[in-house]
Amino acid sequence: MTQIPHYKRVLLKISGEALMGGRDYGLDTETVNAIAQDVRDVVAMGVEVCLVIGGGNIFRGVAGAAGGMDRAQADYMGMLATVMNALAMQSALEKREVPTRVQSAIPMSSVCEPYIRRRAERHMEKGRVVIFAAGTGNPFFTTDTAAALRAAEMKCDAMLKGTQVDGVYSADPRKVSDAVRYEELTYLDVLARDLNVMDASAISLSRENKLPIIVFNIHAPGAFAAVMRGEGRFTRITEPQK
Repeated sequence: MTQIPHYKRVLLKISGEALMGGRDYGLDTETVNAIAQDVRDVVAMGVEVCLVIGGGNIFRGVAGAAGGMDRAQADYMGMLATVMNALAMQSALEKREVPTRVQSAIPMSSVCEPYIRRRAERHMEKGRVVIFAAGTGNPFFTTDTAAALRAAEMKCDAMLKGTQVDGVYSADPRKVSDAVRYEELTYLDVLARDLNVMDASAISLSRENKLPIIVFNIHAPGAFAAVMRGEGRFTRITEPQK
């Protein structure tokens, strides 16, 4: 008997770096396929899923700007990188018979749909996974902010951030052996302690829309599905309980 998932509609945010696997750059096919399988399992539970994927495995706008490139131009290049990642994930999902649509905030009709909120909602209602690409379509905004924006627009019940560790820690647990893992945090905790979860605009958007943020390890097999069942290790970020 399939356990009833905790959420009906969710947005999964994945960093571009999470798709690299053991590589220094680009896409690792096995990693992309493993994440696609996890998404497939969640869709099979009856959950409506949309995704936002970063582009840092290919190009980071901030890094480009630091190298002397115009920041806006660098950010547009980063947006194009997210489209490449979105198409790769779409291919992996469709090989698993998961109907998927990519919608880009920058129109490029030859390869994907333009972002249209009502069309995206309709896709999700029909059981299709929607991948939102090209961030918000504007420079100076991160894909974390785009994820919070799209999650609010899609009226998602929660936003999940798939990282490379199993929650939010006081420091990087891969470098600090006694780093403390938090099971519950408030939005203000994240901002006040300057925890490396999402940028301030993404946290503020989530708070304004009462959107819980769940941080978990995207590389742990079956972790996305486990979170949907309320199992496994993760950090939940919400308003304080009254």
